Amino acid sequence: QAQLLESGGGLVQPGGSLRLSCKNSGRLVPTSSLGWFRQTPGKEREFVGVSHWQTGVLYYADVSNSVRGRFSISRDGAKNTMYLQMNSLKPEDTAVYFCAVYSRGPYSSNSSYTNWGQGTQVTVSS
Repeated sequence: QAQLLESGGGLVQPGGSLRLSCKNSGRLVPTSSLGWFRQTPGKEREFVGVSHWQTGVLYYADVSNSVRGRFSISRDGAKNTMYLQMNSLKPEDTAVYFCAVYSRGPYSSNSSYTNWGQGTQVTVSS
């Protein structure tokens, strides 16, 4: 089964950029989709976006979500890695970012996902 490991987090100033990686070291069915979520203390995990592993078809959080237009998802099948490019970062983007395998149900629900990685901390601060 898929084993996911996130990396690339760190401290960045407002307006800066980071690229997070989600590397799979296990078996991933080509028809799988991988999602990105983020979580701040005391809150539920918030959906960021999801990408079909084989086709790269993307679905992002609703337009009301502040990440739309600033974050983008891509993947490199040869490296078994999905990426989350984050631009124009804001202090409210500070969170632990997770990737996970989509199972069933609404894309935006964290209960629809399995095989969660351990997360990577992103801190946006001057």
